[in-house]
Parts: sequence; structure tokens; C-alpha cells
Amino acid sequence: MDDALLRTLTPSVLTVLVRRGADFAAAEDAVQDALVEAVRLWPDDPPRDPKGWLVTVAWRKFLDSARSDTARRRREDRIDQEPPPGPAAPADDTLQLYFLCAHPSLTPSSAVALTLRAVGGLTTRQIAQAYLVPEATMAQRISRAKRTVSGVRFDRPGDVATVLRVLYLVFNEGYSGEIDLAAEAIRLTRQLTAAIDHPEAAGLLALMLLHHARRASRTLPDGALVPLAEQDRGRWDTAAIAEGVTILQAALARDRLGEFQAQAAIAALHADAPTAEETDWVQIVEWYDELVRLTDSPVARLNRAVALGEADGPRAGLAALAALDDALPRHTAVAAYLHERAGDPATAARLYAVAAGKASNLAEREHLTRQAARLNTAGRKDERREGERENESKRGSSSDRQM
Repeated sequence: MDDALLRTLTPSVLTVLVRRGADFAAAEDAVQDALVEAVRLWPDDPPRDPKGWLVTVAWRKFLDSARSDTARRRREDRIDQEPPPGPAAPADDTLQLYFLCAHPSLTPSSAVALTLRAVGGLTTRQIAQAYLVPEATMAQRISRAKRTVSGVRFDRPGDVATVLRVLYLVFNEGYSGEIDLAAEAIRLTRQLTAAIDHPEAAGLLALMLLHHARRASRTLPDGALVPLAEQDRGRWDTAAIAEGVTILQAALARDRLGEFQAQAAIAALHADAPTAEETDWVQIVEWYDELVRLTDSPVARLNRAVALGEADGPRAGLAALAALDDALPRHTAVAAYLHERAGDPATAARLYAVAAGKASNLAEREHLTRQAARLNTAGRKDERREGERENESKRGSSSDRQM
């Protein structure tokens, strides 16, 4: 390092900055910063044009400082314009964040991902793992969602129904990887119900609690699904059920029925039954009637057909099912179940096999395949027994003729 060269160059570099419009003090500070950089970098990488290098670095330092000062002054101006201290406004920033993440311009998958990232505080890796997609894919999805809502201003009330729908989607993702999305959805919905006084938000929280209470009994250790009628009700979370019922009753008392309250009422009736045989199916059908009236949802109609089959018999359920589009998810599986209940195991086995081919996840596919195999095995046993009876009858007839 040539200290003499630096001393020689410093006045000329300072002059260049002042000539370009920098005030003296600022120019001097910038040159000093440039000299520090020269001392750090030149011994290993000396420039071909020392003066040009110093001018370039000093000017960049000056501009950075000027921009910083400008930004600081703008911040000070904003502070001067802020209202005086006082009671906080009733609006909750977190609630606005919910509305932002559930903006109607976003696709449902993007809204869910952005909600988990911004409101839930999950990392991109955790969200990607929960959705079983590469982290880079999820990062792109979240980045696009952020760009989409970057210019959104909250100059009107947000849509609570859209927020609830997004939280419902999060809950239905269940569990995958290290993040329990069902539990995360319950946490976020609790946060939302604390921020707003809305019966449907309470209804959604009750619905989540009542469904989540049965979680431990839904699968076997090997991951196999256990139908509701076969679940060990002793493993249901009674504390979560009690909380869900209490929240639901308070919401229903407000006489502003919505779809989540109706779904929660159905879940509460299942939770209230000591055994599957004691389930109040008649009242469940009545609640499905309310749900269909509120939503006109084909899925609600499909579930109503199942409930009707339990309340009025499988033929009534099959009649209701016949009025629905057979392309509906789970339509074939419901038809298989009702045909089995109606005493037609051959048709039921065939439909279970078809439904297995349409299943959206491995656990459901394996469950439906097992149902088909069970009925086919039982059918073959019946055929063998019938054949044995026919053979016995023939042998008996032959003996009679010989006598």
C-alpha cells in the first residue's frame, strides 16, 4: 500500500465530488469511507486506475448516504403526520392479514400456502413438506401469491366467508410430514374467532374440534382407515368434543345459521352417540336438509343420501343417490356401501373395486380394495357352501334311487 499515493489523490478526489454537487462535509465523509475500502482491498487487488477507483467508490458512498438521509427524513415526516398517541383502533392487523391471504384474486392453493406462511409463520420448507411438493415449487407459489396481493389496499371490509373457506381447506389437508395442518388450522381459527364476533367462525372452530376429536381412532397402526361405525369411541377426545359442543351451542343460539354450524351440528350428533347403532340418523338427515338449503352442495346431497340410507333404509338412500351425478367424488363408494346394506354383495363388491380405482389417496384406495376383497371372498365361500349342499342333495337322491 502506497500511503503517499493516497495522500496525493485524496484532495483531487474530494474536489471531484464537490464539483458533482456534494457538500463538503458529506464529500469528505465519502472519501474517507473510500480510503478505508482502499486500505482493505488494494493490497490483494490493486486497481489499474487508483484515482478513478477512489472517485467511483467515494461517489457511491455519498449516494448511499444521501439516499439513507432522504429515507430517514421521509420516515420523520411520516411520524410527524401520525395521529397523537391514544387508544388503539379496534381493527386487528392480524385480521387484515387473514383477508389479504384469502384475497379472491388468489387460487385456493395459493391462498392456503400464503396463509400458512404469513399468518401461521411456517417456513417454506415446512409448507412444501406438508403438501408433498419440492421446496422450490412452493417458494414459487408463495412468491407469485405475494406479487398478486402486493398492491392490495384495505379500503373495504374483507370477506369473512373466504377466510373461513381457506381455513377449512387448511384443516382438510390433515397431516403430512412434520406439520400437523389440522392442528394448525384449529390454532389459526381460534385466533380468528378471538378477533371477530362471527357465528360462522365459531361454527368452523366447533366443526374442527369435533372432527379432530376422532382423529386417534381413524386409522390403525399400519395406516389403514377405520370407518366411523367401527371406530373405538373410547379413544375419542372427550374434552375436545365438550368444547366443540359448547362453542356450537353458543353460535346456534344467535339464530344466524350457516353451513359450518350445520356441519358442526352433524358432527356433534355423531360424537353424542355412545355407539354407532344409537346414532340419531333422523336428526342428522334434518341437519343435512338444512345444509342443502344453505349451500345446494352436491357433496352435501351425497352425504345426505348416506344418512337417509341409515335412517329410512338403504333403498331410500339409493333412490336419493340416483338423482345425483355419478361423477361426484365418492359417489361410487357410497353406492357400493348402500348396495351392500341392501343385501346385494355382488354389486357392492364390483362398485368397491371401481371406487378404489378412482380414489384420490393411497389409504382410501387400499380401504376400498379391502372392502371389495372381503365381499368377493365371502361370495366365493357362499358359492362353495351352495355347491356342497347341491352335491349332498345329489348324493342323497342317488341313495334313495339305489334303495
